[in-house]
Amino acid sequence: MTTADTLITNLLYRYAELMDAGRLEECVDLFAHARVILNADTEPPVVVDRDELLALWTSLVRIHADGTPRTRHLVGTPILEVDEEAETATCRSTYTVFQQVDDGPLEPVISGRYYDRFEMVDGSWRFSERTYRADLVGDLSNHLTSRLGL
Repeated sequence: MTTADTLITNLLYRYAELMDAGRLEECVDLFAHARVILNADTEPPVVVDRDELLALWTSLVRIHADGTPRTRHLVGTPILEVDEEAETATCRSTYTVFQQVDDGPLEPVISGRYYDRFEMVDGSWRFSERTYRADLVGDLSNHLTSRLGL
């Protein structure tokens, strides 16, 4: 992998790490300069900025007694295309969120795809856009406070 590949995929994994730790403020900061598309299937699509995303996550993501959402976001199959000259990149990847609450089983609760765009600014890669897509949805009742508009 090139340096750009590693740095960009690390952003994907950092998102998962911060979300699973319940560190929503730090997680949302990854999208401080990005357009986040929550529902691309509506017309017009639902697009939020950093502050709107934080408000949504704060109201929607259920944080348990240990301070975390009790989840494990697994990000996989990243297909990354880097344009070194333009200092931009795109990535298609998949995600599966597992959750374990109290004495319950560890189980998958949702799986889908991320469509990301990245840009290099002042020598650092950052998200410039993320589109969320949910493909398979299980029991989200212990993960979210209300049903997603899927």
